[in-house]
Amino acid sequence: MDPIKNLKKNLELSIQAKQQLLVDEQCLQLFERAVMVVVDCYKQNGRLYIAGNGGSAADAQHLAAEFVSKLARERAALPAEALTVDSSILTAISNDYGYDLVFARQLAGKATDRDVFLGITTSGQSPNILKALEQCRSMAVPSIVFCGRDGGRVKALADHTIIAPGTATSTIQELHIVLAHTLCECVEAALFGE
Repeated sequence: MDPIKNLKKNLELSIQAKQQLLVDEQCLQLFERAVMVVVDCYKQNGRLYIAGNGGSAADAQHLAAEFVSKLARERAALPAEALTVDSSILTAISNDYGYDLVFARQLAGKATDRDVFLGITTSGQSPNILKALEQCRSMAVPSIVFCGRDGGRVKALADHTIIAPGTATSTIQELHIVLAHTLCECVEAALFGE
């Protein structure tokens, strides 16, 4: 094992994936539309619900914190909630209905058509994200997904699918953080001025 060689390899993969995203005009346009969906949500006094599994669950919590607290400027709090944090709800739904419904059931009880759901899944195949997207469709809740690889099955269910380039889960997750921070930055600018 050569730590320096591994680090250089991972940095190269990260740089290559970011360069791919930088020139992917279709993906950039999709991202712009997703930003406007979140801006419109907040203009209607809606709330952003975010969910993912594993590292993507941590990313969901991270992004919710940026919206509620702040990213880089003093401003009013924006309502956002990670659907991954309430252990009583998570265990009750998982026990009573199965883990596949852990996010969909929460959306059924909390979301309105003024809100937005953001799912994060590197594979695009997470069953609980797919069920959450189905729930959004049934309730006319706009949905956005950050995913990777070929987009998986979420492409057919999400209103706005942003596919991060890269083959390694770690690289895809790095790009999801860039997308999340940029989403928050753009929403802050749109609502509170440059």
